[in-house]
Amino acid sequence: MAKTKLAVIGCGGMTGNYLRRMDRLEDRLEVAAAVDTDRPRAQALADRLGGGPKVAADYRRVLDDVDAALLVLPHHLHAEVSLACLGAGKHVLVEKPMANTEADCLRMIETAERTGKVLMVGYLMRYHPLALEFKKAVDSGRWGKPFQISMWTEQTTNRGPDHWSSRAATLGGGQLFSHGCHYIDLLLWMLGRPLKGAHMGTNLGTPWMEREGTSNVVLSFENRTLGYHFGTWGARATRLHYSFHAHCEGGMIEMQLRPHKVLALVREARKDGGQVSAHDPQAPARAARRPRTEQREIVLYEEPSEATVKPTERELEHFLDCIETGQPPRTDGWSSLIGLQVIWKLYEAEERGTLADLSSVDMSRFR
Repeated sequence: MAKTKLAVIGCGGMTGNYLRRMDRLEDRLEVAAAVDTDRPRAQALADRLGGGPKVAADYRRVLDDVDAALLVLPHHLHAEVSLACLGAGKHVLVEKPMANTEADCLRMIETAERTGKVLMVGYLMRYHPLALEFKKAVDSGRWGKPFQISMWTEQTTNRGPDHWSSRAATLGGGQLFSHGCHYIDLLLWMLGRPLKGAHMGTNLGTPWMEREGTSNVVLSFENRTLGYHFGTWGARATRLHYSFHAHCEGGMIEMQLRPHKVLALVREARKDGGQVSAHDPQAPARAARRPRTEQREIVLYEEPSEATVKPTERELEHFLDCIETGQPPRTDGWSSLIGLQVIWKLYEAEERGTLADLSSVDMSRFR
């Protein structure tokens, strides 16, 4: 099978994550072009890849030389460049979020469907081995049904007030839209149809952000489970870093990105604690005071590495699978749009000071 020829459009820091382990894909993928309005940056990427890729400052100059495009661009450019590439008959892997407006997302989906080309959005957490194992553990039912899934993402991201990522118009919103979209996507993937939700955000602590740099989201789902995400770009320190907790009827499942592991934790009364009569009116109080033990089971552990921190090469591998087989991407356009529709409704309700009614979000096309 011929290799897929790829144009990398946008050669900043995130691009390096995608291409860091090219040896895994060298029999299936050729980076044929490196494009950036900062041409020396494109040249640096081409040099890193052995000097083979064509270098350009305008992506339109390389479309005849490639089969597909990886777009790592400021958010407000996603739609324009995706539409041009899809319209030229190229497959597209675009970084998240898909686009800054619903109209642009729908145009991208329509163009991909009309041209028969792959449109995939870079929600890399759906390809993370720990996130996959976490969902597998929750879905297994071994620890009972979940009633609360919470996700924390604490980091510092400060590129200055004049950077495109600090401005609402070019970012598309604030921290929730740009980064929290990963975790809204995961909550929908794990828990299904949302009914109600609320968002509260602030740029206190992140004064470089025009909109919120710290975000709190709570969602209720049709299956009566609750979901929560806390994200900040202003963390001066962290204990949780990137952590997921699923509280289930029979225990708690925990994912820790650092160290890289998924744990199952079950608390139960000690065997030597005595027996409490069901007829004793003081039984609940005594049971509450009884010493308890915690059993821990490591479901999955991986040594920390670049591959487990940002598994973008797994994401790129899935993109190639879709190109070669015609299968739809796990993170396709419809799924990405649905997650953004939830965020837009949360933003609108926050401005009104009300709960967001999410019951009208159509989940039928969510993968």
